[in-house]
Amino acid sequence: MPSLNLQILVAACLGVLIGWLTGTLPAESGLREGVLYASNLLGGIFVGLLKMVLVPLVFTSIAVGVANLQAHHQVHRVWLTTLVYFTATTCLAMVVALVAANIFEPGAGLSLDLFADAMASFEARQLTMPEFFQHFFANLFQNPFAAFADGSILAIVVFALFIGIALVAGGERYRNILVLLQELLELLLRIIGWIMRLAPLGILALLVRLVAEQDVALLGAVGGFIVLIFATTLFHGIVVLPGILFLATGRSPLWFWRGAREALITAFATSSSSATLAVSMRCAEENLQVRRGIAGFVLPLGATMNMDGTALYEAAAALFVANLVGIELSFAQQMVVFFTAMIASTGAPGIPSAGMVTMVMVLQAVGLPAEAVAILLPIDRLLDTVRTAVNVQGDITGSLVVQKFADGDPRD
Repeated sequence: MPSLNLQILVAACLGVLIGWLTGTLPAESGLREGVLYASNLLGGIFVGLLKMVLVPLVFTSIAVGVANLQAHHQVHRVWLTTLVYFTATTCLAMVVALVAANIFEPGAGLSLDLFADAMASFEARQLTMPEFFQHFFANLFQNPFAAFADGSILAIVVFALFIGIALVAGGERYRNILVLLQELLELLLRIIGWIMRLAPLGILALLVRLVAEQDVALLGAVGGFIVLIFATTLFHGIVVLPGILFLATGRSPLWFWRGAREALITAFATSSSSATLAVSMRCAEENLQVRRGIAGFVLPLGATMNMDGTALYEAAAALFVANLVGIELSFAQQMVVFFTAMIASTGAPGIPSAGMVTMVMVLQAVGLPAEAVAILLPIDRLLDTVRTAVNVQGDITGSLVVQKFADGDPRD
C-alpha cells in the first residue's frame, strides 16, 4: 500500500484536476452541483475532525511542553529563541513584500469600478490601533472554560502557559497532574493518527471545491497582484526559510520538505494553520526528530503568533490598495504598514481568511479606505492556500531552529 505522503500527493493532484473539470460545467448542471455537494460534505468532515482535537491538543501540548523543558534547564533559552525567531522571520517576510511591491507596483492602472458590487455588499469593520490593542489583549485573558467552549486559541495558549509554569514551579508536588496531561496528549495523538487515514480523501474534496468555485474573470483582473503574492510568498518559503534552516542547523531543504510534506499539503488544502497543527506536530516529531517538548511548545504558539505568509500578504496588499486608489505611500507610511502588519498577523487566528479582519486595521493605519478590502475578498481564498503553507513551514522550521539552539543538535 502506498505511503500516506504519496496518497496525499496523488489526492491533491486529482483534486485540482477534478475541480478544474467541474468548473468547466454549466452552473445549472446537476453533475456540478453533485460534485460540489459531495466535496463540501467530505471536506467539512475532515476539517471538522481536525478541529475536534485542536483545543485539547493545544492545551496539553503547550502545558506538557513547558513542564518538560524544566528537566533540561531550557525554559529561558527556548522562550528567547522562539520569540527571536518568530520576530525575525516575520520581519524578513514583510521586507520581501514591501521591496517587491515597490518595484512591481501591483494594481497600478486598475479600476475600482470592477469591484463595485463586491464593495457594496461588504461591510467593513473599522478598527483603530487602540481598538485593536484593546481587542487583542482582552482576548488573551479569559475564563478558561469559556475559552475552551468558544475555541479561543490565544486565550487557551496563555492559560496553558500558566499551567505549564505552575507545574514547573510545583515540581514533584504536581507530578501526578503532569503524568495525566502527558497521557492525555498521547491519547490525542493516537486519535490524530486515525483521523489522518482520511487525509487523502479530505484533501481531494477540499481542492475540488477550491478550484471549481474560482471566478476566472475576476482573477484575471487582478492577475498581477496574484502573481506577486505567489512569487514573494514562494520566495520566502523556498529561499528565506530554508536558508535560515541551513545556517542554523546545517540541514538541507530537501530533507525538510520530505519530512514536512504531509503538513505543507494539508495546510495548502485547508488554509488553516490551526487545523493543520496536529499534522505539523506529527511531521516534526516523527519525520524530523523534533523532541515532543520542543514541538509541543513552538508549534502551537507558532500557529497563533508566527504568521510569515499572512504578514507578507497584508503588507503587499496595503501597497496594492494604495496603487488602486492613486495614493503613493511615503517611507514613513510604509514603516507604519510594516509594524501594523506585524501586530495584525500576530493576532490573526489560524483559520481560513482570518487575515481579512486584521487587514482593515492595516489599511486604516495609513489612511486607506477600509472598504477597499472587498477587492481582496474574491481572491483571498486562493492566496490563503500558499501563505498558510508558508505559515506552517515557518512554524516547523522554527521548532528545528529552537531545538538546535537549546540542545546543540536538532536530532537529539
